[in-house]
Amino acid sequence: MKIDRLIGILSILLQRDKVTAQELADKFEVSHRTILRDIDSLNMAGIPVVSEQGRSGGMSIMNGYKLDRTLLSSNDMQAILSGLQSLDSVCGTNRYRRLMEKLSVNETAAVNADNHIIIDLSNWDKSVIADKIELIKKAIEQRHIITFRYFSPNGESERKIEPYHLIFQWSAWYVWGYCTEREDYRMFKLTRMTQLAVTDDMCKDRAVPEYTSDKLRHTKGEIKVTVKFDDPVKWRIIDEFGVDLLKYDDNGNLLMTFTWSDIPSLYRYILTFGSNAEIIDPPEYRREFAQLVKNIISKYEM
Repeated sequence: MKIDRLIGILSILLQRDKVTAQELADKFEVSHRTILRDIDSLNMAGIPVVSEQGRSGGMSIMNGYKLDRTLLSSNDMQAILSGLQSLDSVCGTNRYRRLMEKLSVNETAAVNADNHIIIDLSNWDKSVIADKIELIKKAIEQRHIITFRYFSPNGESERKIEPYHLIFQWSAWYVWGYCTEREDYRMFKLTRMTQLAVTDDMCKDRAVPEYTSDKLRHTKGEIKVTVKFDDPVKWRIIDEFGVDLLKYDDNGNLLMTFTWSDIPSLYRYILTFGSNAEIIDPPEYRREFAQLVKNIISKYEM
C-alpha cells in the first residue's frame, strides 16, 4: 500500500542524512519512478524533501525544517511494532510486521519483535472477524458503502452504512459510520453482522463528526438508572468502568448511575450480575425489572 511505503520512506529520511532514490526503490521493491512520485507526495503533504545531484548526492529533509529526527527511535519503533503485531493477530497475516521491518535502516538496526509485550486482539475463531475487518478496511479506504444483515436486541434488519472507523472497544470489534436508514451515525458489532458486502455506491461528502467514546455508554434517547452493587462484583465494575467512577452511599453500598440506549438491553445487563445488583432508581424501572424476574422464575416453578 502506498501509505505504508510513505511511512517507511519518511522513517528512513528521519534517521539518515541522505539516501538515494535507487536505495529506496530496492528496499521497497518498486520502480525508481514510483519512489519519485512518493517523494512528490511527501512534498505535497508539507514535508520538504530536497535532492542533490552527484556522487555524494541523494535525497534528504530540508535543513532547518523543524521535524524531530528521533521521532522513530528504537524504543518508539518497538512500541509501535507491538501495536502493529496486535493488528496481525486479527488479520492472520504478518503484513504489519513486514512493514515495521522495512522501517529499519539496515539489518543491524532492525526492530526486535521478541519483546515481553503480547497483544492478541483475535477472536477465538479468527476467520469470523478477520475477513470482515479486511473487507470493511478496504471499503473505508475506497469510500464505498457496505451492506449487511444485523442481529440486535431489537431484532434482525438489513443495514446500509457509509463506514468511517473500525473500532476495538469493550473487548470487541465494531464499525462506526453513517446509517442511511436511520440517517444518523451508528456503531455495529462485527460478530452480529452477516452477509457483509461492499457495494459500488460511494459515500457522500459529509462533515463527519469526531467519534467519541463514553464508559457509561451515553447514547441519544438515553435511559438513566441508578443501580446498587454488592461487594462480590466490585471487581467487575472496576474492570468495566474503572476505579475513578466508583461511588458509595452513606451505608457504604456501591452505586453506579448508567445511561443506556434502551430498557431491554439495560435489564439484560443487570441480570448478568444475578442477585448482586439491585435497581434503586427510578421506581418504575425497579417495578418493571421485578416483574421480569418473576416471569423468569415462573418458567422454573414446578
